[in-house]
Amino acid sequence: MTTMLEGYMEDAKGHLIPVAKVKDVDKLRDELTRGVVRGAKDLQTAMKSFRAATLSDIQAFADLSAEKYGAKRGGLKGNLTLASFDGRYKVQVQISERLQFDERLQAAKALIDECLTEWTQDSKDEIKAIINQAFDMDKEGRVNTGAILGLRKLDIEDPRWREAMEAIADSLQVVGSKKLLRVYERREDGVYTPIALDLAAL
Repeated sequence: MTTMLEGYMEDAKGHLIPVAKVKDVDKLRDELTRGVVRGAKDLQTAMKSFRAATLSDIQAFADLSAEKYGAKRGGLKGNLTLASFDGRYKVQVQISERLQFDERLQAAKALIDECLTEWTQDSKDEIKAIINQAFDMDKEGRVNTGAILGLRKLDIEDPRWREAMEAIADSLQVVGSKKLLRVYERREDGVYTPIALDLAAL
């Protein structure tokens, strides 16, 4: 239990309550909760250390492997998979990039709207629905990157559409990346399952 002053405990409203006035069950609940949190924070620290050490080891191994062929990697820039000799275990490092669009996306939308205005005369409502849904924003004001990029797969010959797709490609910016570390074990049926490091998944 943490006390602000000797003989007092702070409640959820920030009030100092004399320890003598706090029920035993409340003291025990407080002690148990704080103990669990301390353990969780210790585990989190250990997991961060494990992740950092593992990524460092994988980087060193990748560099060593590259040197065998006279190549220099200069850091993990792409996805990488390592496997044990017997194939039972697998370790993956995946680079997850955070993407966003700049102002050129609005130019693309204007060109697309021109196409839609003309096409709706030919009753292509389903295409209009797909496109408008792609440009819908979430609560944070962000568009669905996957849906926007998916528009580029539509085989449409209209020059305005092609120009819009080029504007979309040009507007896409990488604003950050994160290394994801995943560890797998192969089951008897040959399927690899992740070794869960999330308490909720255990």
